[in-house]
Amino acid sequence: MARFLVTGAAGFIGSHLVEALRAAGHDVIGVDRRPGADVVGDLLTLDLAPLLDGVEYVVHLAGQPGVRESWSQFPAYLAGNLQTTQRLLESLRDRPLKKFVLASTSSVYGEAPMPAREDGPAMPVSPYGLTKLAAEKLCDLYGRTSGIPWVALRYFTVYGPRQRPDMAFSRWFNAALDGEPIQIYGDGSQLRDFTYVADAVTATQRAALNPVVGVPINVGGGSAVTVREAIRLIAAITGRPIRIRQLPPAPGDMRETRADTERLWREVGFRPSTPLEEGLWQQYRWHLAQRA
Repeated sequence: MARFLVTGAAGFIGSHLVEALRAAGHDVIGVDRRPGADVVGDLLTLDLAPLLDGVEYVVHLAGQPGVRESWSQFPAYLAGNLQTTQRLLESLRDRPLKKFVLASTSSVYGEAPMPAREDGPAMPVSPYGLTKLAAEKLCDLYGRTSGIPWVALRYFTVYGPRQRPDMAFSRWFNAALDGEPIQIYGDGSQLRDFTYVADAVTATQRAALNPVVGVPINVGGGSAVTVREAIRLIAAITGRPIRIRQLPPAPGDMRETRADTERLWREVGFRPSTPLEEGLWQQYRWHLAQRA
């Protein structure tokens, strides 16, 4: 079995990934600024050398998430998405690493034609997307100059149990359960490719252990629906009447995200398959359990 270092290990995707890796028998060190990780600390100040001893795979999920806040809080995105990535890569230059997996995002595509292809244009429309694209470029730089084997996973709107409270489905489930209106930005016709967290975790494990290196890979769930269609599903699942409060479109929000996942299938041998309704039921049950 392999030895992994997972950053962002107490987060949404990270906590699921750590559980899955350990269930498969791997040795995992989880790092996060939040409680719940094996090592609690900031990647910008932690002594990385002892953490990396004997590590064969690094999955770098830690970062500063969120599109809308990236305009006003850019220094946090610069530190969380770029400086942490560079510091990790620099610490790995002379180590016999088998794979460095970077958590990237569909936000790197921005105004690119959809469905988005990895070999197509990347045209971010937010500082968040820009910092994630720059983190990919850092991986490419260290791959070419230091031989670090890397792959970047461009996740498309991951959802499911433990989803961050600021993310759309969490906000909408909580609003429905509390009898509050659901807030949406724009008219709700935006199209999103939703990816269930268990599928994202499987794709991450396989990409880490697979020989593929030196490329970004889309991780999209194949459940592309409009915001209003997703809200109708939440209304049906919760059995609650839902009121919508429409807000002006937010700067940096993409009109459409749809992933071309042929590279994921061809290079990693996996294609996410969890239907959106099934994944939403799982997330709904988790919200009910949290409230209980």
